[in-house]
Amino acid sequence: MVVLSAQKLRIASWNLLHGEQIPPDANLSAQQWEENLITATQVINEKLKPDFLGLQEVDYMQPRSGNLNQTKVIADTLGFKYWSFLPAIIGTPGESWQKVVDLDQALINQSSDSTSVRVNNSTLGAPSYGIGFVTNQPVKKIYVKQLGRSLIGMPLAIPKVQPGSAEKPNGFKLIYIKDEPRVAITAELESGLTITNTHLSFAPGVNIFQLNKLAKHLQNLPGLQLLIGDMNLPGNLPQKLATVGGNWRSLVKQNTYPSWKPGIQFDYLLSKKEDLAKFEAVALPSISNLQLSDHIPIGAEISFK
Repeated sequence: MVVLSAQKLRIASWNLLHGEQIPPDANLSAQQWEENLITATQVINEKLKPDFLGLQEVDYMQPRSGNLNQTKVIADTLGFKYWSFLPAIIGTPGESWQKVVDLDQALINQSSDSTSVRVNNSTLGAPSYGIGFVTNQPVKKIYVKQLGRSLIGMPLAIPKVQPGSAEKPNGFKLIYIKDEPRVAITAELESGLTITNTHLSFAPGVNIFQLNKLAKHLQNLPGLQLLIGDMNLPGNLPQKLATVGGNWRSLVKQNTYPSWKPGIQFDYLLSKKEDLAKFEAVALPSISNLQLSDHIPIGAEISFK
């Protein structure tokens, strides 16, 4: 049964590009990585005041980003008690990595006794990368789901920046990138709202398959459901192509990429069509001065009827 004690909740999603500042700087210290992440999170808190923030492209103890537990840093900055990080890989994207075999064992949150993750039944205190969420809402249960990956990489458009330049990126360059495994994490809140966060593949067709695989999985979960995250699909395609398990509707139309001149929507907040009669959704302000990541957050205030 859905019991929504709060009349309003602010839900947001952010692909944080492992905390990379724009334009990138290869000479940042670990302290600067943390300070940049805290500053960006403070801006999000000031502009959006989220109660739940889904995160994609999150680093955990990566040397490239200051050896931070980025999910916890964001939760602490927002003053949130509840957070969870779900690694999709052990290692570093674009370098050496392993697939996470058991997602349930790999999950790290505020209740974890250790900073290690489990891979192939071996506990490794290794850098990892994936998705997560932070919230001020009590969490009843967490569900995780493997979504697979594209076996074929693709040339992706990467922002072009002159070395040492303080200017915003000027155009893009194509770099061949292998896909990594994609996962989803679902938070069943005690209020009865169930929020799933994901980051789908950049490979056309593969992301559509993953979207419907996830939609089918969500049929078996309780609560009033929202599906949020970086879908890597432009032009409201998630609403049009999520055909399994009922019809989904996009709650916010807002360009989120690239952050310095948003012209494409890759990030979404979706709800099942039959649930739209139970609440109203109003888009949260667009953020233009974050100076972190190539995506900007997207959010909505949900008012329950």
